[in-house]
Amino acid sequence: MTPAPDRVVVRAPGKINLSLRVGAVDARGYHSLATVFQAVDLYETVTATRADQLSLELTSDVPGELPLDGNNLALRAAELLRSECALDLGAALHVHKQVPIAGGMGGGSADAAATLVALDRLWGTGLGPERLRALGARLGADVPFAMLGHTALGRGNGADLTTVLTHGEWTWLLAVPGGHLSTPAVFRRFDEISLASGRPLAERPELDERQLQALSGGNIELLAETLHNDLQIAAFALHPGLEPVVEAAERLGAPAALVSGSGPTIAVLVQDEAQAREIAAGLMRDSLAQTCLVARGSAPGASVLEES
Repeated sequence: MTPAPDRVVVRAPGKINLSLRVGAVDARGYHSLATVFQAVDLYETVTATRADQLSLELTSDVPGELPLDGNNLALRAAELLRSECALDLGAALHVHKQVPIAGGMGGGSADAAATLVALDRLWGTGLGPERLRALGARLGADVPFAMLGHTALGRGNGADLTTVLTHGEWTWLLAVPGGHLSTPAVFRRFDEISLASGRPLAERPELDERQLQALSGGNIELLAETLHNDLQIAAFALHPGLEPVVEAAERLGAPAALVSGSGPTIAVLVQDEAQAREIAAGLMRDSLAQTCLVARGSAPGASVLEES
């Protein structure tokens, strides 16, 4: 039997939603979703080191504040694993952030995913990928996808995942306009807008099948046509700075742009890195974005980088 390591380093990716269709609320109070996730190569890296107590430190390449108490998803993941496996073990956790904070890109979920994978190795719980994803789903719908990575179709509350095959390269400019959007507030505004429109929400929302064809065929023009986010209108209403970013990115030549998840990060689909840099320069020049990041799509899910 291999002895458990004293230190494990795991990274997990941020994500964007290429489609996000929002349906009716179920008996548990959750909206039914149909979404296509794509992982991007901006990573959250968690180092877990054997210790007597649970503790957490953060370093970040991106602006913003995060709690270091029991509200932090990495600590919640650690406590959940400890409780699930009836353990009384500790770990010193260090999270290095690359994913925009509170940006609709699942950075906190990636922290939780990387923590679960790291502590599964550090504590020798041996749960394996499927049980870890099921555990992660109890922390949030995006956590299982951060473990799986690449591109996937999500149903239910987003945690019921099916891998989507892709070909070609996908390049994204991620424009961070500043400000904060609360995911519950965005869903509340979405509900208000839907109610005012008088259109009932679908029990089981459906995706545009052409998007899956675009991904499998590497067709950027078709993908641009099918990018969609039902929450975008609510995000625009709550954050007036978002719609001008989408409009400017498309005016500057981007095939398409949309709000990522509940926002406020804007995901801009681009032909290549050169176009991304050109559009970023325009957005920064016009003071429409605080930060612009270039990322590649369909990045791998949570993976162990080091064990010692």
